[in-house]
Amino acid sequence: MMISLLWTDVMVWILVLALIAWGWVISHSPQVRKQWHMIFQSNIAISCAVILLFYLFFALMDSVHMRFEVETTEGSEKAAEVQYQADMVSLLDQFFKHSIENTERTYSSPFATEEYTKSIVVDDSGVSKQEYLPLKHAGIDLDKGESSQSDILGKSLFALLVGLLISDLLIALHIFWRSRVSRISFMEQIQQVIQGKTQLPWRTAYFTFAVLIVLFTWLYYLSFSYHVLGTDKVGGDVLYHSLKSIRTGVLIGILTTLVMLPVAVFLGISAGLFGGWIDDVIQYLYTTLNSIPGVLLIAAGVLVMQVTMDNNPQWFETTVERSDLRLMFLIIILGITSWTGLCRLLRAETLKISQVEFVTAAKAFGVSKMAIIRRHIMPNLMHIILISVVLDFSGLVLAEAVLSYVGVGVDPTMHSWGNMINQARLEMAREPMVWWSLFSAFIFMFVLVLAANLFSDRIQTVLDPRNNS
Repeated sequence: MMISLLWTDVMVWILVLALIAWGWVISHSPQVRKQWHMIFQSNIAISCAVILLFYLFFALMDSVHMRFEVETTEGSEKAAEVQYQADMVSLLDQFFKHSIENTERTYSSPFATEEYTKSIVVDDSGVSKQEYLPLKHAGIDLDKGESSQSDILGKSLFALLVGLLISDLLIALHIFWRSRVSRISFMEQIQQVIQGKTQLPWRTAYFTFAVLIVLFTWLYYLSFSYHVLGTDKVGGDVLYHSLKSIRTGVLIGILTTLVMLPVAVFLGISAGLFGGWIDDVIQYLYTTLNSIPGVLLIAAGVLVMQVTMDNNPQWFETTVERSDLRLMFLIIILGITSWTGLCRLLRAETLKISQVEFVTAAKAFGVSKMAIIRRHIMPNLMHIILISVVLDFSGLVLAEAVLSYVGVGVDPTMHSWGNMINQARLEMAREPMVWWSLFSAFIFMFVLVLAANLFSDRIQTVLDPRNNS
């Protein structure tokens, strides 16, 4: 086995290391640590944080790619050379290997044991008739005469029990760690959690975590016997497609924000603090960009990128690398076209802060511009930057779905909620209607965006000085 890193894999793991380093810095700043404690003191905020971490976990599992060795015969000339398969697989692919292999012929509804539409078959006597063909990989372990409903109920009860055991074990480990930190006994820590007397609402966090673990365990266990969310036109498992799409949505939401953030912060503060011709140039730049419809800029960038990739097929060994490079370029293009709003906001705030007494006094004492930015302006802009980052995340997740729907988003071969919605456009017009692909993409995207928006509301409430006055 050989680990293979895509461009977006490198970016996402650099982001994880940066978040760990940022958390270490926060832990050594009493003021910032107190602010984040206030954020997580809300039951809604800590529940949303658990949900967002759950999505991030799946994105990270799908960001570790590998190639396996090709089996060679002993007599072959290249037996001594290690060769690897062309196809890349991720940890998530390995986890759902059964869903990839158990591909059906065509559509099937959730938990069905037969195809969704009738097919023409010829019986032994040569008579043609229409019948619902049985699925190849759904309900095959049913005993003779056993109904699928009773089998689903029995497997569901077992999966719920296993999910509760797993969640209880993980929660107990965290409570034990908290008891060591608080220097109290394990039972006292459990009692405080049950009574809701902890500094943070761990009881709510544990409940949310347990619900997510039980739900995923149920979906995963039943996916071995049934297609829990049905199959698409080519028989692919919709649950697997929905989980694979998490990586695309999370990467576009997070990495695009980080691409545009340095540009917006640098230009916004420069325009507000230095003024003069620098302010005029920056204003002209973002006013010109705002006057052009964003979709046209994105479409033009994607088309130029697509032509370049088509003219240089030697850049890619696999289709996964090709679609990943297109995703990275889309992230860069979205970042370049979405910095103007935050830049304008930071410029206005910098103009206001630069007229405050302590900044005026710093200028009078000859303090350098960079020192003023580091000591006075940036600390007073951090709440705006953080709020904008979280709000832009949900907007960019929705933007990916819209762009893929109009054909200028991610590669059609890549798993994304936008591609699922685009494919469901024709499925909704079928008779009978195929609704589960659109429903699955909607639910997964809705939960992610809702959690991000609720979490951002709490951040705005705590960090915005106007709300504390």
